[in-house]
Amino acid sequence: MQRLPLLAPGQVARCVHCGLVLLDTHPRARRNLRAWHAALAALVLYPVAVTQPILTLERLGHVHESSVWSGSLGLVAEGKLALGALVFLCSIVLPLAKLLALVVLLRRPGLLPPAARARAWRLLEVLGRFGMLDVLLVSVLVAWIELGSLVSVRSGPAALAFGVCVGFSLLASAWFDPHALWAAEEGEARAA
Repeated sequence: MQRLPLLAPGQVARCVHCGLVLLDTHPRARRNLRAWHAALAALVLYPVAVTQPILTLERLGHVHESSVWSGSLGLVAEGKLALGALVFLCSIVLPLAKLLALVVLLRRPGLLPPAARARAWRLLEVLGRFGMLDVLLVSVLVAWIELGSLVSVRSGPAALAFGVCVGFSLLASAWFDPHALWAAEEGEARAA
């Protein structure tokens, strides 16, 4: 157990044993600046990652490039509804929902009432568990399709963008300080 001293604005209290930040008086915007930059970078890369070719499939001399978007819709069109819906949900909908929720919570948390902010934060925590599922799906697809000399599968230009986008999304979630969601309100309540 440690006693926390009264801190002046801009000071940080750290654990004497491990160095973990126990109390931070920096403004919300400064505390979540790294998370904001990572979320913004992921949002910039997201359209490239989803619309550009992620896989190039060559089968018996025919070359077919597929993006995450066209691949998921193509699976549905071929009658593989469950797999197409899973790829669409895990690779397009969930990452975009996570990034948009992060952006709202980082830039405009006051737009949401406190209960909605708490629900949004819990949603981010749940969506974070599926952050690498889309990369796993692509890996399984490549392993499943690889049939020796008959078929060759190569990663397309979007594979790097997709991986970096997922990485930035994970970093933004890791760097996000949920205490900042209520810091502004607590400061206003103390002043009143």
